[in-house]
Amino acid sequence: MPTTDHSSPKQSRSSGEEVLEKFNAKVGQKIEVETVDGLVTAGIVIPRYEHADSEYIVLKLKSGYNIGLKADSIKKIKVLEMASISTKTEDHANKAPTSERKNLLLLSTGGTIASRIDYRTGAVHPALSAMDLYASIPELDEIASIDTEVVFSVFSENIGPKEWQILSEKIIQRCKEKSPHGVVVMIGTDTLAYASAALSFSLIGNEMPVVLVGAQRSSDRPSSDGALNLKAASAFAVNSHLPGVYVAMHETENDDYIAIHSGVRVRKNHTSRRDAFESIDVPCIARVMENQITMTGGRKQGAKKTSDSYKLKSKFDDAVALIKFYPGFDYSILDYIGKERKVKGVIIEGSGLGHISSSAVARISDLTKKGVFVGISSQCIWGHVDLNVYETGRDMIKAGATPLENMLAETALAKLSWALGNFDNVNEIMLTNFVDELTPRIPLSQD
Repeated sequence: MPTTDHSSPKQSRSSGEEVLEKFNAKVGQKIEVETVDGLVTAGIVIPRYEHADSEYIVLKLKSGYNIGLKADSIKKIKVLEMASISTKTEDHANKAPTSERKNLLLLSTGGTIASRIDYRTGAVHPALSAMDLYASIPELDEIASIDTEVVFSVFSENIGPKEWQILSEKIIQRCKEKSPHGVVVMIGTDTLAYASAALSFSLIGNEMPVVLVGAQRSSDRPSSDGALNLKAASAFAVNSHLPGVYVAMHETENDDYIAIHSGVRVRKNHTSRRDAFESIDVPCIARVMENQITMTGGRKQGAKKTSDSYKLKSKFDDAVALIKFYPGFDYSILDYIGKERKVKGVIIEGSGLGHISSSAVARISDLTKKGVFVGISSQCIWGHVDLNVYETGRDMIKAGATPLENMLAETALAKLSWALGNFDNVNEIMLTNFVDELTPRIPLSQD
């Protein structure tokens, strides 16, 4: 195994690329570095991204954490292993799977999992492509032959019905062309639950697992969760053989289990914790640890049979709204969305069992008479909507509101956008249980 071990006196200020070149080291190689103050560490050199300070090199340690080393602090570098993978896209794209090696389609849309921090400004930039991230996590090469593509590069707050359609059509197209064993989509976490629900409906009839994965911490932070999430998502996508759309994120704050959630039963419940995502009213589908999958008995999307008329419908209509009821609710908001915005459907997050103030009920009647679908979900995280318990709820039903049982608000909005984009019988579609977006009052496990 070739090694390079040059010593030098304390260097003048030099760029990261220059110091790597000086010691014949390259991105993708495992190296041992000794600094002028005696620190010795080993790791894999990962690519510098667009906004990075060129005076640093970044190593991925065995633990999965990253460390940045200033170029002019480096005394010597020894190359321990030659690059196990190339950072060039053409060396990995379109690899044919074998009986021992499965094929994975890895799509990037941006978000924290594909971002880096610019430490000069503190800003987070969507700077990593799918290929960059693949190159920085060589262990992915042990899981599958990976075909990568950047669909778009934006933060998740900029992803809506238009992008859901683009992403759906891209997955359908590439799956027909490549027939991968699974698909992984890297995406931002803020609106991940909306996107996973949208794809869960638009990809009904797809024959392979599609796993959405994100990160709460950017990939160059020591506490980054992106690498473990991505490895687990990839392992589940190519080895689970479960058609459907899923979400892979940390189950705890520790680097142990990654939970696999149903794409229509998952919610982000914390702004920044690594275990922010939870399955609601159901167990998670599976847990992954060190690429080993343990099924939990959660309800799997692929278990339901669906008519061909509902399969692979990828259109979404953005004439939808999600409104949260609050004390003192201004019901003129409902007038506005009906007259000015001309929405075709609205989801109202009611209080408790799904209630809104009695003064706003007449506005629901006005909307439904115009053909606007009005669905009711609850602001509560767990439990079912029930409009038959109190008088206000019964009045809401008479006004034409449709209670959506325990469908999550994020799922309801995505499903409504999909229903309006593809079907005329919207009310029937919203009440049809396609991928276990509606579950029994007592969660049931499913083998």
